[in-house]
Amino acid sequence: MMLIMSINIFAQTWQNKIDSRLNIYDGTTEKFEFLVQLTSQADVSQSKFLTDKTAKGKLVMEQLRANAQKTQADIVTILNSRGTPYQDFWVVNVIWVYGDFDLVKELAQRSEVKQISENSRMKIMEPITPEPSAENLNKNFEISWGILQMNANTVWKRGYTGKGVVVGGQDTGYEWEHESLKSKYRGWDGTNADHNYNWHDAIREFDPKHSLEANPCGLDVDFPCDDHNHGTHTMGTMVGGTENLKIGVAPDATWIGCRNMERGWGTPQSYLECFQWFLAPTDLNGENPDPSKAPHVINNSWSCPEIEGCNPTNFAILETAVPHLKSAGIVVVVSAGNAGPNCETISTPAAIFENSFTIGALDENETIADFSSRGLVTVDGSNRMKPNVTAPGVNVKSAIKGGNMYARYSGTSMAGPHVAGVVALLISADPTLAGDVERIETLIEQSAINRTTTQDCNGADGNSVPNFTYGYGTVDALAALETLLGETPIPANERFSVYPNPTTDLVTFQNIGYEGLLQLQIFAADGKQIINQTLDYTGGNKLRTIDLNKYANGVYYYRLCDESGENCFEGRILKN
Repeated sequence: MMLIMSINIFAQTWQNKIDSRLNIYDGTTEKFEFLVQLTSQADVSQSKFLTDKTAKGKLVMEQLRANAQKTQADIVTILNSRGTPYQDFWVVNVIWVYGDFDLVKELAQRSEVKQISENSRMKIMEPITPEPSAENLNKNFEISWGILQMNANTVWKRGYTGKGVVVGGQDTGYEWEHESLKSKYRGWDGTNADHNYNWHDAIREFDPKHSLEANPCGLDVDFPCDDHNHGTHTMGTMVGGTENLKIGVAPDATWIGCRNMERGWGTPQSYLECFQWFLAPTDLNGENPDPSKAPHVINNSWSCPEIEGCNPTNFAILETAVPHLKSAGIVVVVSAGNAGPNCETISTPAAIFENSFTIGALDENETIADFSSRGLVTVDGSNRMKPNVTAPGVNVKSAIKGGNMYARYSGTSMAGPHVAGVVALLISADPTLAGDVERIETLIEQSAINRTTTQDCNGADGNSVPNFTYGYGTVDALAALETLLGETPIPANERFSVYPNPTTDLVTFQNIGYEGLLQLQIFAADGKQIINQTLDYTGGNKLRTIDLNKYANGVYYYRLCDESGENCFEGRILKN
């Protein structure tokens, strides 16, 4: 009896390793995708004692690869002997397998296996109410409102534009030859393109059930391609722009990319593959990984909802990957989700993870967007406070496919890239920040403009900072820079400002940073100049008011410049 009891306990132990969702295949010979998580995970904590980003990445990669090769060896031998399709990972000790349920049961009984989970396709974090695209007719100077709201354009005037910094994005791919992106792509030298170490495609046809032949990019392509629009839009917000159209927060940063979704659908395996590639980019054959070519920051404007395959049995896969990238000196920026306005709606990977830098969305009035997901994070039982911060995410103009095409999208997918761009600005101002993820995130959090809310969630006070709606507040690139450089940040309400904005008639230009005459020009949305007036800021008078009552409702752009024309304030006014 004791022996029988021992056998039953053993059987129950290995059966509990199998995701119950896979039981539908029990008793069949059908093949399907699954993920084998191994118990052993490498210790990469020694990276915190290194100050060089490349050295951090090299140590983390070597430790993870050595552990994976050692502990996966017996399983790989089994899979090879049977000709079973598989893909072994090291960024997390996981193997993707395409096999039947008998193989699942066999592997679950192995002592080195911790869990076997499904690998289902997951849906993109779709933008909210996208506007129709239009050809690029921007003949007049324009700066994206999100850049202005975060004071990123003022950081540019200080000489910090992201130069020398590499941003990464995993998304639906990128139209690399778009007029706003081509010159910023790391694989373009102005004459020739080299996509090695600069582009990776994680979309390939492992499972015969999923035909991807109609994909506009194809499969496993060796150059950046966007099969959706979403990826191109997010990259445009990070680095994009032309001489007149300023849409990218860090216009002189360079970018690299990985396609992790097929027209908006991804899997844990495709997300994991991109995470691994970013930690140590490879050539186009997927070989010769090189951590020295890793980006400084990665934008992740995607979610992994339970209904599409991400559940507590496989949370740990992506949750383990994120701190490994952080240990390698890479900031992982993640969009919070578009499931607001209720509490506890930040509920999907990777936004829920402690080591993700999670971003909510603001509208043009610096108020939380209704759709922006809120904390607390309860899906994993952590009651974690998220988001970390909030950034512009409503009606954001950026690039889409078509070479010179643009559209306005809303969503936390649009907010995350704003923050990734701010990371690039800060590193360009102080290159010693590279690889120091905690310091970068703390700078952005502590310099954010505090925001509170009357909404309470399960006893969590919306009047405290951080809170589950705004996190530490709204991102202010200039305040973060001033904090970084040891300067005393000028309070937001004491800087140059235009208010009320939106306005119904009168608009006041407040300026405390300049003594003298400034020339004001205001343009209608079609580029027609409607006001050209000198404003006198001498004698201590820092307020000047303009009457817009006789002009139609709509969007207007202003430029306020000194006599040299080199020092200007730019922005936009909404009249309604």
